[in-house]
Amino acid sequence: MNTLPPAPERFIWNRSHLLGLEDLSAAEILAVLDTAGALREVSTRSIKKVPALRGKVVVNLFFEDSTRTRSSFRLAAQRMSADVLDFSVSTSSVSKGETLADTALNLEALGVDAIVIRHRSSGAPHAVARVVRCSVINAGDGGHEHPTQGLLDLFTIRQTFAPRGKKFSDLHVAIVGDIAHSRVARSNLWGLTRLGAKVTLVGPTTLCPDQFAGLGAEVSHCLDDVLPRVDVVNMLRVQFERLASAAFPSIREYSRYFGLDEARLKRCRPDVLVLHPGPMNRGLEITSAVADGPRSGILRQVNNGLAVRMAVLYLCIGANSFAAKEF
Repeated sequence: MNTLPPAPERFIWNRSHLLGLEDLSAAEILAVLDTAGALREVSTRSIKKVPALRGKVVVNLFFEDSTRTRSSFRLAAQRMSADVLDFSVSTSSVSKGETLADTALNLEALGVDAIVIRHRSSGAPHAVARVVRCSVINAGDGGHEHPTQGLLDLFTIRQTFAPRGKKFSDLHVAIVGDIAHSRVARSNLWGLTRLGAKVTLVGPTTLCPDQFAGLGAEVSHCLDDVLPRVDVVNMLRVQFERLASAAFPSIREYSRYFGLDEARLKRCRPDVLVLHPGPMNRGLEITSAVADGPRSGILRQVNNGLAVRMAVLYLCIGANSFAAKEF
């Protein structure tokens, strides 16, 4: 059966781009989550494909290495019957000095309907969106945002707590680790606060500066004080590739004060949800016993990421070509 699931009750979307969660309203965020909830069922079918984006072309324009995000977007597009082009920067004209704008314009000239872009420079997706008419989806830009990761985290949180009768406004979420360099932290912060959740950012002063409190979050430098009060603990990877200097004395010391192990997990509420955007530095920010344990939602995050990216592609590409009733 190749028909789409029934339309979700809430459907508010008139954007052709997804550049970040900072600019989205609560209703728009919930529209993505509701659409993802309907599309998640597609992956359980014997034939895991629907014709929603048949004839559309999606290009993965990745200037940074990626496993989960690139594969997830590719599979999401294929599940919606779109054609997918994986752009290889190393063998392209970029290596000859072609500008990002020219690369995007040339891809659009080939009939591309959506450009999924990951770039080391903050604002690169916004720059592309200004010069092309096709949809642009941000798959992570510098230290700015990673909106689909933020959305899949929100989806996983709602999936966990909604059956218990809890809304986002009932939840307290701790985001722990390298806040300063994390685009995931920023997307989570915007999304969670927009939906009414309380957010506490936790990390050493070098990686979690106090000025983040100006973005609507509580800031703490003591994980042990925060853990008993939260419903969700989202552990971030320490991004050694972005550190210009030593941000903490040693890996052992970081793990001692900001790593999540079984002993520290006992300080949490019995129903706490543990998340991690990956890739994990096992033994540094999180131990294997916790990452693979019963309170972990890490593999569910990966699974939910597929549904969320299907929803984003459908909404962005379909904004001008599908009516809501056709969903």
